[in-house]
Amino acid sequence: MEASDDTEEPPLPLALTRFQVSEEFGFLLPNPLTELPAPYGPWMDIAHELPQLITSHQLRSRVHQMPQLSTQHLQGREELHLAHLVLSFITMGYVWQEGEEGTVQVLPRNLAVPYWEVSQALGLPPILSHADFVLANWRRKDPNGPLEIENLDTIITLPGGESLRGFILVTLLVEKAAVPGIKAITRALGAILQCDEDALHRALEELAGAIEAMREALRRMHDYVDPEVFYSVIRIFLSGWKDNPAMAHGLIYEGVSPEPMAFSGGSAAQSTVLHAFDELLGICHREDSAAFLHRMREYMPPPHRAFVEEIHGAASLRQLVLSSGDARLRAAFNRCVSTLADFRSYHITIVTKYIAIAAAKAKARRAEPSARAGPSVGKPPSALEAKGTGGSHIFSFLKSIRDTTREGMISA
Repeated sequence: MEASDDTEEPPLPLALTRFQVSEEFGFLLPNPLTELPAPYGPWMDIAHELPQLITSHQLRSRVHQMPQLSTQHLQGREELHLAHLVLSFITMGYVWQEGEEGTVQVLPRNLAVPYWEVSQALGLPPILSHADFVLANWRRKDPNGPLEIENLDTIITLPGGESLRGFILVTLLVEKAAVPGIKAITRALGAILQCDEDALHRALEELAGAIEAMREALRRMHDYVDPEVFYSVIRIFLSGWKDNPAMAHGLIYEGVSPEPMAFSGGSAAQSTVLHAFDELLGICHREDSAAFLHRMREYMPPPHRAFVEEIHGAASLRQLVLSSGDARLRAAFNRCVSTLADFRSYHITIVTKYIAIAAAKAKARRAEPSARAGPSVGKPPSALEAKGTGGSHIFSFLKSIRDTTREGMISA
């Protein structure tokens, strides 16, 4: 990602490369590494066998035999991101191998210490987050082929098979669909500074189009992810140890701190995309929802968090549209707000199918007299029935942010 030498255009106030945002891939890590240097073979060997090790209940014993490796041979952002991805997946498998009844209180030193060091180097928390799970966990099957689901695969996986792969890759395609919208943010802020209402109108139209494309990408969840597999198998491995009754005391990272630490699990609220759109459009969420969203920013790569904060500190698009009195600008602004509210409504539809309805079915199955005690992997978690894996009360939170988005419309 070299900065452009082209000085013909006036410099944008928000150059994407300053924030490790790619012109082509947005917040996705461009072409992530898929292998670590040879000294880290013990990590990669375990990571590549995770689904089998977890379902056969052997992961914890394999981790206990793992040598404690120094992180000093890791060089550059790409190696650090792959190390963080690998250690995050191993950690989630280690903690949740026996389901929510068989959790651990201590992450062993040989995993906890390098994980902590890599996390510190990247400015990320030591838990699986959206930055690992989606942004850094993809590769093309054909290196020269398109960025389409048929030509994509994950680098590291967990139990859940094709549904897990689909969940990660559909989410990745939503991130990719957002890219024109991310670029439209920089154009909009540049147009505001230059008082160029035509350029601003074009940027808003591009933003609305990108949000519509994100919704289209999200629709593919139905094609690639089985709700029962998502709820019963996948979801627990995205769960954290903050606001989770199954791990009420947090987790001790041995060799890092004698006190337990609490971190939220993976959540769509950790994606930088909607935070950036909210800040540009001046959407103000209610206090408790806003507090949760702000906490989720701590799970973003620091440059992406800085990008959102920079937009927050920029000139107010909303104020400019209001003061301009330009009906065309107002209509374009409202189209952005409306499509964003529609996207959030559609996300609620997805969550209803994959969590609420799936939870009700799992509950009904548990109540059946014939319900047999199956293996712990695939036993639906009950601790988070009403909550998201990030720890929020999921429906009240999602409906609140959808409704406050709608309230951001400018009336004539």
